[in-house]
Amino acid sequence: MAHTILSFGHGYSAQALSRTLLPQGWQITGTTRSEVKAEALADQGVAPLIFPGDGDGDVADAIAQASHLLISAGPDASGDPVLNAVGDMISARARQFEWVGYLSTTGVYGDHQGAWVDENTPLTPSTRRGQWRKDAEEAWHAVPGLPLHIFRLAGIYGPGRGPFAKVRDGTARRIVKTGQVFSRTHVEDIAQVLAASIAQPAPGTAYNICDDDPAPPQDVIAHAAELLGAPVPPAIPFETAEMTPMARSFYAESKRVRNDRIKDELGVQLRFRTYREGLAALLADDSP
Repeated sequence: MAHTILSFGHGYSAQALSRTLLPQGWQITGTTRSEVKAEALADQGVAPLIFPGDGDGDVADAIAQASHLLISAGPDASGDPVLNAVGDMISARARQFEWVGYLSTTGVYGDHQGAWVDENTPLTPSTRRGQWRKDAEEAWHAVPGLPLHIFRLAGIYGPGRGPFAKVRDGTARRIVKTGQVFSRTHVEDIAQVLAASIAQPAPGTAYNICDDDPAPPQDVIAHAAELLGAPVPPAIPFETAEMTPMARSFYAESKRVRNDRIKDELGVQLRFRTYREGLAALLADDSP
């Protein structure tokens, strides 16, 4: 079977992987809910598939033709949308696939008050979204015979997702919560980890994808401002900051995430070991 990957929820991280695989001759089908996004995927060389669609014939054909699966679609209170819609189809063909990757989040570890976690740390999510991800991981693990790999992603940044636009227009905020640290990852490092795993499958393994430098979020904003030669936004205490419930929930957890496994077992050398290298590269590319 030719190398054909079916990517459910073909968004930011999956598109970065496509830019790695397409030049190698891979055939990639990516699902999206939007006709406009489908046209954009086609322009990128990805075969678009509207999912969920009017029927299940097209997705059944795509599953039948796939040697690899990537699942990026996020779960909600009703569970994992891919398993809910086509879990039976995937289960029936589980042994057909050479590799299956599920993109989860480091939010499954919950709050560790700034302490280090690794892939063996018990999953104790403290947010609703983190619990949904934990449940989804377990649901995918429950599909018998599936060569599943779990990737727990830290905060994602990259082209089009950097802090520079907000710093430039004066809307960036340095919200300070004592002891708060986040791990983060550049999208190109996500792509190279996924590609490395595809090249050397280890079903049943979970991998953290993050850089080497967990850091307070206000430090990242300050560094972005310094790179631009712009004033550093004033510090705003977390306790008095006006924030949406979604934004505030990100501050409910503080932890440092270890990434030794992607280095030791996959041989990955991070392109962006800290946010400093990542932001410098974004600025060099004139990305917002």
